[in-house]
Amino acid sequence: MPVATMPPHRHVPGWSPARPGGTRRFVRRLLTLVAAVAVGAGTLTAPAYAEPSVDEIEAQIDKQWEQLEPTIEQYNKVRAQLKVNKEKSAELKKKIEPLALETELAMNRVGDLAARYYISGPSQDLGALLVSTKPGTLAEQLTMLDRVAAEERRQLQGVLAVRAKYDGQKLKLDTLIVDQEKQTKELAAKKTHINTEIKRLQASMPKTVVSVEGCPTVTGVIRDAARIAIRTACAQVGDPYVWGATGPNSFDCSGLTQYAYKAAGISLTHFTGAQWKQGKAIPRSEALPGDLVFFFADLHHVGLYLGNDKMVHAARAGKPVNVSSINTMPVAGFRRPG
Repeated sequence: MPVATMPPHRHVPGWSPARPGGTRRFVRRLLTLVAAVAVGAGTLTAPAYAEPSVDEIEAQIDKQWEQLEPTIEQYNKVRAQLKVNKEKSAELKKKIEPLALETELAMNRVGDLAARYYISGPSQDLGALLVSTKPGTLAEQLTMLDRVAAEERRQLQGVLAVRAKYDGQKLKLDTLIVDQEKQTKELAAKKTHINTEIKRLQASMPKTVVSVEGCPTVTGVIRDAARIAIRTACAQVGDPYVWGATGPNSFDCSGLTQYAYKAAGISLTHFTGAQWKQGKAIPRSEALPGDLVFFFADLHHVGLYLGNDKMVHAARAGKPVNVSSINTMPVAGFRRPG
């Protein structure tokens, strides 16, 4: 009968059943080996991060632009107000200059009258009147002198009141202009900072050729002004976006719509918020080619509607004037200029 035998013992380095502590050393070495394998496996399977695509960079720029464009339109607002107030100030100055001269002449007349009575006194005048043989002459002459003095005072008071009114208005305008100039500098500084970030993103973008779609054939135009505005805006497709520009070779969004309607004889302010107020509100269902379409709750972007959910607009820095869908941004409403 064969005798059963035990399988030969496989020796594991660092472990001996007969050696005290051998089990513990074996476990430690085994754990160390497992950990090393796990680390190596994790290194091999760690996901690699790809460089951002052109579309992803464009999306980043668009997000930055949503922060920049309201600043640019506020800059346009302040600049437009500044221009109007400087014109008003110049007009007031022209009105104040003759008033100042008139006030000075009136003051001289009253001053002469006061000096005459102060030096000679009224006695000589009274004496001359007393020797008059005509009855009633004294009373009449005294009344006349009182009236002359009263008329001088009345004229002086009137002129001073008018001059004070215009001086007050000019002071308010001058104060406002100083404040607006300060705001303009602050807005320009903020714009420069954000624009630097936009340029940084654009610098990392691969050089690509931007394909610009021309304006489609526009139908349903019922107003001559709208037809001219559409033709003018479409002729600018491909022109670069430049903040604060109103043409003829570069534009920002409100600058393009202002330029287009100026050709049609309709004046619009170079500021989206003002253009919103300068047009008639139109429901989206009734919007026609030539209407202005505004975007975002703060109305910081505007384009010229072409119908069929298309518009021509000055999009942003890095993108030329182009035709695109109005559904890429939240539509705030439509306005019809004129």
